[in-house]
Amino acid sequence: MKNTDKHQGLRNQLVKLLKEKGIRDATVLSAINTIPRHLFIDSSFENFAYQDKAFPIDAEQTISQPYTVAFQTQLLEVKKGQKILEIGTGSGYQTAVLCLLGATVYSVERQVKLFKKTQNLLPKLGIRPKHLSFGDGYKGLPEHAPFDGIIVTAGAPNIPHALMAQLKIGGRLVIPLGEETQIMTLLIRKNEKQFEKHEFGDFKFVPLLENKN
Repeated sequence: MKNTDKHQGLRNQLVKLLKEKGIRDATVLSAINTIPRHLFIDSSFENFAYQDKAFPIDAEQTISQPYTVAFQTQLLEVKKGQKILEIGTGSGYQTAVLCLLGATVYSVERQVKLFKKTQNLLPKLGIRPKHLSFGDGYKGLPEHAPFDGIIVTAGAPNIPHALMAQLKIGGRLVIPLGEETQIMTLLIRKNEKQFEKHEFGDFKFVPLLENKN
């Protein structure tokens, strides 16, 4: 599992590009500049790992493009020690970014092949989320709630009520909403019943699938 000076140089270039695209959170940029993205994708894509592109991974899923990862993470405004729920562990790359920001990460993946692969990979890279689980992301993890932040890494037609219920007051939920294309959406919980909603333009994600286990 090599991580060379060449890889670091490519990460430096990627971070420069993300800054040009409007990513301003220094902690997010630092995490992306540190994490060896090439180790999270198929070795046949290694030479392209630091391009700002999504790539296919197992189970017909994708690793999101770095800009999307950075944008979602920036919206989450992660602070060290916060409990963050990630819906869709996927390759584990977003999980790694959250861990490097100092979050206590709980992550759910519904594809068993991806779950096992990521469960094996992350410790080898020294990345240790608090809890990885195989299950239905629509349901969240009520036994570990409430969460300071929730990040959904697949497109959803609507915001699952279970996730809204598991968000702390003052917490932030970042989710791409829509069928064909998604609008990146931020929900901030103001009190028990009220949520403040913000929208941030179009993105493209694989669908969030429900009740498939």
